[in-house]
Amino acid sequence: MIKVKDILDKKGHQFWFISPDNTVFEALEMMAVKDVGAVMVVDQNKLVGMFSERDYSRKIVLHGLTSKNSRVGDFMSREVIGVHPESTIDDCMALMTSKRIRHLPVLEKDTILGLISIGDLVNSIIQDQHIIIKDLENYIYGGRF
Repeated sequence: MIKVKDILDKKGHQFWFISPDNTVFEALEMMAVKDVGAVMVVDQNKLVGMFSERDYSRKIVLHGLTSKNSRVGDFMSREVIGVHPESTIDDCMALMTSKRIRHLPVLEKDTILGLISIGDLVNSIIQDQHIIIKDLENYIYGGRF
């Protein structure tokens, strides 16, 4: 069974974060440059929230606010749902589905180890299925593949 730590080992432990005092524009700029859909919000080395494209569209745009005049801390999602490195892909998929989120911080106690997305989980599942299929083909055809 694939665990979060396996995904981070392949993907890397690099993650992006921003301060709650930064503007929403700065957060969007970072997400565009890094090509990510969400960033963690960190204050004094502690994860205090998440800010995503969904937060921007629903909390800023729909209310007629501007990103250059809005602070991330005022519009971030404060209920941070994270996972442990030993969590399984199935656990993460269930959590993402039930909570309707696309990004999960990976935490060990209060230490941030990385961030995984729904895309990371899907890619991992596809790779795992590809390996299983190849193994089955080799078994069935006696290693001729």
